[in-house]
Amino acid sequence: MTLRGLLAFDEKKRFMLALIAPAVLVLVFFQILPIITGTNASFRDWHLHDPKKTWIGLTNYAYVMRDGDFLRTVLPNTFGFMFASVGCSLVAGLLIALLLNRKFPGRWVVQTIILLPLMVAPVIAAIMIRWMFNDQFGIVNVILDVFGIAPIAWLTQKWTAFLAILLTDVWLWTPWFALLLLAGLQSLPPEPFEAAQIDAASAWRTFRYITLPMLRPVIVVCVVIRAIDAFRTFDIVWTISGGGPARATEVFSIYAYVEAFQFMNFGRGSAAAVIGAVIIVVFAMGLFRILNRWVEVSK
Repeated sequence: MTLRGLLAFDEKKRFMLALIAPAVLVLVFFQILPIITGTNASFRDWHLHDPKKTWIGLTNYAYVMRDGDFLRTVLPNTFGFMFASVGCSLVAGLLIALLLNRKFPGRWVVQTIILLPLMVAPVIAAIMIRWMFNDQFGIVNVILDVFGIAPIAWLTQKWTAFLAILLTDVWLWTPWFALLLLAGLQSLPPEPFEAAQIDAASAWRTFRYITLPMLRPVIVVCVVIRAIDAFRTFDIVWTISGGGPARATEVFSIYAYVEAFQFMNFGRGSAAAVIGAVIIVVFAMGLFRILNRWVEVSK
């Protein structure tokens, strides 16, 4: 290679590095450094009123792993919410995607209306649901009163509060599933469906043996991404119930927040965050392997 070629190659490499430098800096300062700082804090006795930050090793991790609230309430709530939210959103999103994949008058209007929740901030949606389920003047109890049903204190009981949280999350994320699954449906080749139509296959058999197997790769990606996001849900739960009543709806992110910023124990809160990160990484890898094998078996 000539000297001119080497100089051009170096200039091209410097230009490529300059393009990715802003993204790298953002990643370093807002992702890598906070992770390192939080991990370091998890090994220290770090309180707001005691800034010595004494090294205590795995004490914070041992406390979290022996905490009955964390083991019997927080983890079951987190995984229960994740499975329920992802499952309900997937089923509803798939049904909507199948509907929108058909040609009918006003389809674009219906598609626009269905996608409206994507434009609403989760905190705004949570505030709206909290007012709707208010036990004194919420619209839900007003409707129940019309049918002669006594008002229900929705947010003061575990399962009704959990239902309100789940409803909010499903309402927000169903359009996301519908949009991705609709894109997957529209990318499927038409030949198998034409063959099924010639063979007079029913709509259910066509969906079960053609549409669903061909759509499985898209479903796997959607489920894994959404499961990771659902595991770390904070804003909806905090806005609607604050983890209450009596920590009954507390999830992992709320637990870490309370330990760090209400009890002012930054070391313990950081340890809880690290434990949660390890759990979701292991779970996501296992889930992806299982679902990926499900896709491979179906081929």
